[in-house]
Amino acid sequence: MTHTPTLGFIGLGVMGGPMSRNVVRKHPAPVHAFDMNPAALDETCAAGAIAAASVGDVAKAAEVVFLSLPGGKQVAAVCAEIAAHAAPGTIVVDLSTTSVAEARRVAAELAGRDIAFADAPVARTRQAAQDGTLSIMVGASEALFARIAPLLHYMGSDVTLCGEVGCGQVVKLINNTLLFENVAAIAEMMVVAERAGVAPAKLVEAVGLGSGNSFALQNHGLKAMVPRQFPEKAFPSPYVLKDLAYALELAGEMGVEPRMANRAAEYYKAAVDSGIGDKYFPAIIELVDKK
Repeated sequence: MTHTPTLGFIGLGVMGGPMSRNVVRKHPAPVHAFDMNPAALDETCAAGAIAAASVGDVAKAAEVVFLSLPGGKQVAAVCAEIAAHAAPGTIVVDLSTTSVAEARRVAAELAGRDIAFADAPVARTRQAAQDGTLSIMVGASEALFARIAPLLHYMGSDVTLCGEVGCGQVVKLINNTLLFENVAAIAEMMVVAERAGVAPAKLVEAVGLGSGNSFALQNHGLKAMVPRQFPEKAFPSPYVLKDLAYALELAGEMGVEPRMANRAAEYYKAAVDSGIGDKYFPAIIELVDKK
């Protein structure tokens, strides 16, 4: 970009907070931030952001507005507020995970107000959000992608244009579904190994040298399931179920019966029903180990 735009960031939670602070630290122009949680807003403003009193105030001040929100309903509501206050030519970049249909619907509604929209959901861990090394999957036109990619690189080491609007969500939902399925499989096999005499840490070490290795094994398996540490402020099972519901909806629309994803969803639903739903989602190993 030859022009350095004023930015906005709405949603400063577990992922949005560290992402926003990377943006603030790296962007040479002002960043206006808003969150309904005063403590979250204070933390990002301490890094240099300008506190906004509302979504509308961010929309009035910023040329490019980033969103990091819990789901599609929140994104739609916030975008309606942005549309009521933003100038024509404003760009909205949604870093949240929503359904594909929701992303495309919001994009169409904003286009009617001459506001551009890109879906840019993020992958990898909270640590990656802090380090600015997320993987970001983008749905946008090539022209819009060229404008926003340098800004997305404040937060991500890998930024991929996946196709037109909605395609970022397609790839993100598939990415997450594969991860959730993999974690469920690891949970089952780790319990099998332990009961058969192989320590969980040794299982990860040995399988990590073979063809069964994976990101899930080295992160969720090694760092959470081996020590059985599942903090409650990490990604819990209800968030998993939300993403899986989006993926199952998409699969149905595409005429595919997602048997593996359905099975994985049963595990995470059981985690919620059993009272461990607030724990970090690899805690489903506790369900396997009770049988």
